[in-house]
Amino acid sequence: MAEKKLVEAITSMNEDFAQWYTDVVKKAELIDYSNVKGCMVIKPAGYALWENIQKELDRRFKETGVENVYMPMFIPESLLQKEKDHVEGFAPEVAWVTHGGLNPLQERMCVRPTSETLFCDFYKGDIHSYRDLPKVYNQWCSVVRWEKETRPFLRSREFLWQEGHTAHATEEEAVARTEQMLNVYADFCSEVLAIPVVKGRKTDKEKFAGAEATYTIEALMHDGKALQSGTSHNFGTGFAEAFGIQYTDKENKLQYVHQTSWGVSTRIIGAIIMVHGDDSGLVLPPMIAPTQVMVVPILQKKEGVLEKADEIKNKLIASGFRVKVDDSDKSPGFKFAEQEMRGIPVRVEIGPKDIENGTCIICRRDNGEKIEVKIDELSAKISELLPTIQKDMLERAKKHLEEHTYVAKDKEEFKKVFSEKSGFVKAMWCGCQECEEKIKEEMSVTSRCMPFEQENISDECVYCGKPATKMVYWGRAY
Repeated sequence: MAEKKLVEAITSMNEDFAQWYTDVVKKAELIDYSNVKGCMVIKPAGYALWENIQKELDRRFKETGVENVYMPMFIPESLLQKEKDHVEGFAPEVAWVTHGGLNPLQERMCVRPTSETLFCDFYKGDIHSYRDLPKVYNQWCSVVRWEKETRPFLRSREFLWQEGHTAHATEEEAVARTEQMLNVYADFCSEVLAIPVVKGRKTDKEKFAGAEATYTIEALMHDGKALQSGTSHNFGTGFAEAFGIQYTDKENKLQYVHQTSWGVSTRIIGAIIMVHGDDSGLVLPPMIAPTQVMVVPILQKKEGVLEKADEIKNKLIASGFRVKVDDSDKSPGFKFAEQEMRGIPVRVEIGPKDIENGTCIICRRDNGEKIEVKIDELSAKISELLPTIQKDMLERAKKHLEEHTYVAKDKEEFKKVFSEKSGFVKAMWCGCQECEEKIKEEMSVTSRCMPFEQENISDECVYCGKPATKMVYWGRAY
């Protein structure tokens, strides 16, 4: 009964996807709710995922010349007010500090919703000459945005992220860095998280407050909704002009710096859950899984079983895998259900009969396949299996993306697809914000991005019929 109850505790995806998601993050012990409204406790299993994401992204950043720094968490109001579009964009979400101890502050401060203004204030005093450029900095921190509705990982009032902020001598360098970091994100999602993404530019309506151009990677969740999974912004000289960030060029003339900003947050964990998960719980790609192999001893009270399980664990760890033994006193069936719930890529089952035969059973989490393997050949088999699982998970996610990407040539077709199906719809757009707003109003659909790889689906805007300028991916989003 215990095993059955554990899996029953997850609502079926097809029955109620939102409830399924909540059940998974709770039952897999990724998060817990806290008494701080709108904020979550990230438990060890969830934080270990973030640590792996952080480690892998940080390595990739540093390969492109990025250095890590840390800025204050408070922003004086006068500093936030310096860039008009930026402050307007964030005003509804800002949390304000009005007292220091018992005394009212002379000037209220906000808890950073993002750190553009802090970096600009710092760069103003740190950059003087062309020799000081480029500045390619990043910080790992938390930010606060006073969201009305919250969901674990996807939207919370405080969340963890990284934010890169760079300053360059020329527009070309800033554009190149903006695109480079977007590609770092896209490659990371594909290679490490097994999540395929669509890369493109946001429309002016959807771009970051204060940016000249915003680029995005959009992923498609299992329920056909989009999740913006990382953004990279080209600020041009807008912030530099507002903050007076100038440098002397080689001709001894004063110039404004060109800036970029780019970020990925803990919502990417939500993407991992919703792209790969199933009705039994999490399915973690091996590259990001905190535990890649769980050894489950069967009839562990019998002599030699636990010792053999530990021996297998130590051999696998020596081969470079992340391995644990489940030596709890729960039944094997309960352990299997629990490891499935937690999404551990490979399970190794070992009992007295297996030990006698010199074999063990390997079970794949992603497709449930079971294989009998000689204990002596286990390390070699797992080193072959983990990359296969990683590759298969990416292929499945790609297939889902392809099968849920539709094309609409006119308004009727556009409306029909969104009323009957879920996913991305590729359709032409005239570039007019009014059309974009009416599409959102009438169909609860937003422009996700204008992909770099443009196609000419028709010559007319899908909404108004006027000449089209761009092909856009449209969708409902988290």
